[in-house]
Amino acid sequence: MLQSETPLFTGLVEHAKKNPVQFHIPGHKKGSGIDPEFREFIGDNALSIDLINIGPLDDLHQPKGMIKQAQELAAEAFGADHTFFSVQGTSGAIMTMVMTVCGPGDKIIVPRNVHKSVMSAIVFSGATPIFIHPDIDNELGISHGITTESVERALEQHPDAKGVLVINPTYFGISANLRKIVEIAHSYEVPVLVDEAHGVHIHFHKDLPLSAMQAGADMAATSVHKLGGSMTQSSILNVREGLVSSHRVQSILSMLTTTSTSYLLLASLDVARRRLATEGYELIEKTIQLANYTRKQINEIDRLYCVGEEILGTKATYDYDPTKLIISIKGLGLTGYDVEGWLREKYNIEVELSDLYNILCIITPGDTQEDVNMLIQALKELSVEANDHATERNLPVVLLPDIPVLALTPRDAFYSDTEVVPFEESVGRIIAEFVMVYPPGIPIFIPGEIITQENLTYIQKNIEVGLPVQGPEDYELKSLRVIKEHRAIK
Repeated sequence: MLQSETPLFTGLVEHAKKNPVQFHIPGHKKGSGIDPEFREFIGDNALSIDLINIGPLDDLHQPKGMIKQAQELAAEAFGADHTFFSVQGTSGAIMTMVMTVCGPGDKIIVPRNVHKSVMSAIVFSGATPIFIHPDIDNELGISHGITTESVERALEQHPDAKGVLVINPTYFGISANLRKIVEIAHSYEVPVLVDEAHGVHIHFHKDLPLSAMQAGADMAATSVHKLGGSMTQSSILNVREGLVSSHRVQSILSMLTTTSTSYLLLASLDVARRRLATEGYELIEKTIQLANYTRKQINEIDRLYCVGEEILGTKATYDYDPTKLIISIKGLGLTGYDVEGWLREKYNIEVELSDLYNILCIITPGDTQEDVNMLIQALKELSVEANDHATERNLPVVLLPDIPVLALTPRDAFYSDTEVVPFEESVGRIIAEFVMVYPPGIPIFIPGEIITQENLTYIQKNIEVGLPVQGPEDYELKSLRVIKEHRAIK
């Protein structure tokens, strides 16, 4: 088949044109049974292909027809031996990667700033995480990737690890020397799993960082919906045969995937792949040019700084994606949260992310010159307004604490007998829940770690400056869930 073809999308459209009488789910029956207002907004075409795995339409859990063909075309486009479609988002694909290589008691080497889906998979699998501290950019206040040296040290100490997980590129678009990391891991016969959530487009342009498959990685969970043009929640899992089995990948992915798979999401993956494979280079070239124009204009605005290639050169900043606009706003005496709110209220502009020191804007083929000019104009106005109302404001420095000692595997801690204790009385106890503070996106506690006063103080400082805390049952963080202590009976 040719990359210009879309076997899945085309097959769905042809099936809908036949207008069959449906005595199967979904119950809205091509839209006639759905809320009329919703139907008018969504449209009959979308509802006509909101179908399930009946015979003519193949089955994602055991594909033999149009889904199989669409996945094979995707594998060819991404340079993989096998590509699996995910309707569970990249989170489902990431959990599949971890659970493919890890079982109870197995070690897996991971950066501390992993997505929560990695830690969820570690809990489900019963694996033990071996953490590597990511490199911290103290000027920007963000975390980068892991270094080749840290991976080498981790494997020297834990050659029995079942996998090395790498975030490439990071949320902020920074890449490590992935090819070298793969070479080091493979010298130990250890597979490399890549969280490529923010890098679907990098495979299709020579001026962007190497993709996971180009670097020789064994598996990569890739968010096509984030930057590749498919619908939200649709992702792919690329696999290279050798150190991992594609049959086991299919088995694990099927365990984690709904049997009522969305054909709208699957079709959007099929057409997104076609566009990336046939037009990707030209689309991404225009996107890079638009991003570079925007970066240059922002850097001419007083007290604003948009990161460029000058960030490269450290051990953890091997390459970067220029379509990610990291805009440092601390020169304005404002926080990123302040700026995000101002842009929303004054210009109806929504940013991808904000933290203490920065906002992050992403430029994709869906953006126009008019869009970026509005952002530039808004930031110019903000700079003037902030200057007119300037007051001396020293933003606090949030330092990263040490990683706590892991006393139990995350799985054992998560499923242990637990109790809730006051936040300030939890020092020395073993935590049974996650606590994550953003930025820099690194878990402060995972289940099984011993709570220290230093980490509690770190959490309090983050809350004081307005950084959101995620994970604990008690959103107000007046208490923490810990492992229940069984004291001697008097």
